[in-house]
Amino acid sequence: MKTEDYFRIGTVTKTRGLKGELQVYVDFDGVQDIDFKAIFFDVAGKLVPYFVSQIKYPQANTAYLFLEDVDHIDKATPLVKKDLYLPNELMPEKDPNDFTLMDLEGFIAIDETQGELGEITDVTEYPQQVIATVHYQNREVLFPLNTEFIKGIDMEGGEVYLDLPEGLLDVYLNG
Repeated sequence: MKTEDYFRIGTVTKTRGLKGELQVYVDFDGVQDIDFKAIFFDVAGKLVPYFVSQIKYPQANTAYLFLEDVDHIDKATPLVKKDLYLPNELMPEKDPNDFTLMDLEGFIAIDETQGELGEITDVTEYPQQVIATVHYQNREVLFPLNTEFIKGIDMEGGEVYLDLPEGLLDVYLNG
């Protein structure tokens, strides 16, 4: 099973109770509308399938998950902090009008102060924020993508205009 054949939906944050229930931070929009019987855990770089016996979505970005054969906290604890995946064929069709920060990969990042930084080679979503990667002056530079720093997006031209905090690039360039 190759990771590229799957899409990430979230991360197990902790166990819940003594009967093997897992609390999941869900960062994939619309996962509650996907009907799935199995879920895949990233265990040491390999995707391991588990059958879902019950899943509830009590609030936004949270799921409570029971798995078959995981009926005690001792069986559930090793699954904490593992990323969860579903097969790509279950991914909902995306409306072309639904543009997200994840779609900025491949765009050219342009900072108000420094000018063109380069192509965004990777966009990674973490529970707290979305991080972009560019190669600037032969260094890998990471910066958050949020409304505070993004000043504009040129969809046609493939450019994102930023106002990065003073000194952020210096951390990478002078390190």
